[in-house]
Amino acid sequence: MADFKVVANAIEKNHIIKLLDSDRRLDGRSKSDMREIKIETNIVGTAHGSAIVHLGKTKVICGVKAVLSAPWSDYPNKGSIFVGFEASPLSSPSYRAGPPQDHAIELARMTDRAIRESECINLEDLCIIEGEKVYTLNIDLYSLDDFGNLYDACVLAAVAALATTKIPEVEIVDGNVSFTDEVRPIKMDAYPISVTSYKIGDHIVTDAEFKEERIADARISFGTTQHYIVSGQKGGKGAFKSQEVMDALTHSIQKASKIREFFAEELGLDLK
Repeated sequence: MADFKVVANAIEKNHIIKLLDSDRRLDGRSKSDMREIKIETNIVGTAHGSAIVHLGKTKVICGVKAVLSAPWSDYPNKGSIFVGFEASPLSSPSYRAGPPQDHAIELARMTDRAIRESECINLEDLCIIEGEKVYTLNIDLYSLDDFGNLYDACVLAAVAALATTKIPEVEIVDGNVSFTDEVRPIKMDAYPISVTSYKIGDHIVTDAEFKEERIADARISFGTTQHYIVSGQKGGKGAFKSQEVMDALTHSIQKASKIREFFAEELGLDLK
């Protein structure tokens, strides 16, 4: 007897492909449209920066915490960043409690790569005492509702949280570091944005919702800043043709530019 889930997925995929043949999707979007983005910032009082990003019904919260630590020995004058992702079983039936699943590890690494490779934060600005004390930024992401494409939502949430992060000022007396009552914003030199394209049959769609994501053959994500392509990752068992990759990249750059302008308006950012 055929597996019910396999049969159900095949029926659903056939229905989705027929819609795509007419440039329609389950939620009414065209193949190139992203879902509506909403941003809420400074919503975690104990964090130095925080944001909730809604990508359609997908919802991710991010908190940034700055902690004093020793620098890496090969970078004595630079702070560091650490990105973690957790998904509660409440956000999706596919998640389970316990150690991080492969999906969660991939999401953390993709977000880390987009932020780190964009050099959006000058890590030297996080140095307090060279070789002794630096700030480490812990960027913690949590999925509240997974309705597809957490990849882009996580990067959006992390960037929004970093853009509003203010770290404690310190004073140094006889080599001892102590916090003051003052805080300073983190200077961001770029704003990385991720846009993910999914291949379903012969169609390429942007920002897949949950059902589309579940039956997609493959996906490819590109992280870009105002000036550079900073990251890329392919997932899924299917393959993209070379022209499809180039088309997805061009489309990602165009979409990211519009999203960045929206961020600038919502958060009061200077994109120069």
